[in-house]
Amino acid sequence: MRALWHLTVLLVLSLGCLSAVFAAGYQAISHPVDLFEFDSVAQQKQAIYLAKTLRCPMCQNQNLIESNSAVAKDIRLRVFELIKTGKSDDEVKEYMVARYGEHVLYQPSFSIKNAMLWGIPILLGLLMIGFGIGDIKRSIRDIV
Repeated sequence: MRALWHLTVLLVLSLGCLSAVFAAGYQAISHPVDLFEFDSVAQQKQAIYLAKTLRCPMCQNQNLIESNSAVAKDIRLRVFELIKTGKSDDEVKEYMVARYGEHVLYQPSFSIKNAMLWGIPILLGLLMIGFGIGDIKRSIRDIV
C-alpha cells in the first residue's frame, strides 16, 4: 500500500513538472505583432487594410490578418513596420513580391508570364473544341 502511495505522489509531481514546463514554453511564445503600436489610427487602418490584401505564403487562401501561422505573423509584423516607417502601399507590395513572389498578392500584376499562364490553357481548349467540331463535320460528311 505504501508503494502505491509513493507511486501516486511521484506521478502527481511529475505531471505537475510537465505542465509547468509546457505552460512556461507556451507563455514564452509571444509575438510582437500583437502588441504593435502605430503613430496614428490612420496608419493602423492603412496597415491592417494592406495586410488584408496580402496572402499568407504558407496558408491556403488566407490573408495575413486571418492567418495565425508563424510566417504570417512575421510578414504581418514586417508590413506594420514598413507602414510605420512611412512606406506607401505600393512600396510595401513591391517589397513583399520581391521577397515572397507574386503569390502573396491576391491581384497579381499583368505580365507576359501571367498572360501565358492563363492564355495557353484557354488556347489549347479552343483548339481542342475546333478539332472536335472539324472531326464531327468530317464524320457526318462521310456518313452522308
